[in-house]
Amino acid sequence: MKTSVTAGRKARQDALDIIRQERDALAALADTLPDEIEDAIDCILNTSGHLVIAGIGKSGHVGRKLAATFSATGTPSFFVHAAEAGHGDLGMIKADDTILILSNSGASPELRSILDHAHALGVAVIGIAGRLDSPLMRECKIPLLLPDVPEACPEGIAPTTSTTMMIAMGDALAIAVMKARGVSRNLLVLLHPGGAIGFGNLPVASLLRDAGPPPLVRKSSSMRDVVLEISSGRKGLAGVTDDEGNLLGVISDGDVRRSLDRFLIARADEIMTSDPKTVSADTKISDALRLMLANEITAIFVMKDGETRRPLGVLNIHDLGRPA
Repeated sequence: MKTSVTAGRKARQDALDIIRQERDALAALADTLPDEIEDAIDCILNTSGHLVIAGIGKSGHVGRKLAATFSATGTPSFFVHAAEAGHGDLGMIKADDTILILSNSGASPELRSILDHAHALGVAVIGIAGRLDSPLMRECKIPLLLPDVPEACPEGIAPTTSTTMMIAMGDALAIAVMKARGVSRNLLVLLHPGGAIGFGNLPVASLLRDAGPPPLVRKSSSMRDVVLEISSGRKGLAGVTDDEGNLLGVISDGDVRRSLDRFLIARADEIMTSDPKTVSADTKISDALRLMLANEITAIFVMKDGETRRPLGVLNIHDLGRPA
């Protein structure tokens, strides 16, 4: 059964209202961000063990996400399910850890075993909750209070704005700690070797390992030789070099088409585009891609390290856009 256009428009408006309500909740969080967040950042920075994140229900799902975010930004972290904690998982928590507990009500009974264990070990607890008079906020060392904002769920039951604010508060902690640690891009790359992040941070030279020699012609080459080299290289262009092998310019498919009236008499150096954009072999793939997009070019020569005029290979924009 098809949905009517009118019903579809109402559904879209409902979705837009929810997004705006959650946006407003984040604005309220920013306006009322507790001063204790500085204490929480210092506490995490001074933790010699792990940051243990605990929660249950939707707060638990947020906790899993935040544990991954902290770990990915230089703070070793793992998640403990509040219900499983009382069935042996408390053994995962050590005296040199810090615990971050998430609970909108702050009163979930499953939190009791974690709080008691933390007190017994002398472990610092950071609490994120929406009720200051809750057991969690009364017993934790550092309370981070969420603003009193209604859930976006029309029945006020499904956690929506509360979990959105929890994620934002957790992300704020993780990135503030990352900056305070001085975590570098190099470390982040080491922690993200897979996927698009890992691929984008590889050097462009890594894409040339199985490539053949770059398509090159001499400056005195005929246009016939240029076309043959462009075709054999399959990158849409050929480089033009001097007698010492230094790159002088490039000739693209477009340059060839634009020179058809001179095709039989022209030399390569008369058609080429001089001083082309190039990258060094150690340039990151993401940086090379940005350079190509900014200059509206579809292929680029890679130069040997320390030799800005000696071509090592050539890459097409499709090579740089391929995910790992």
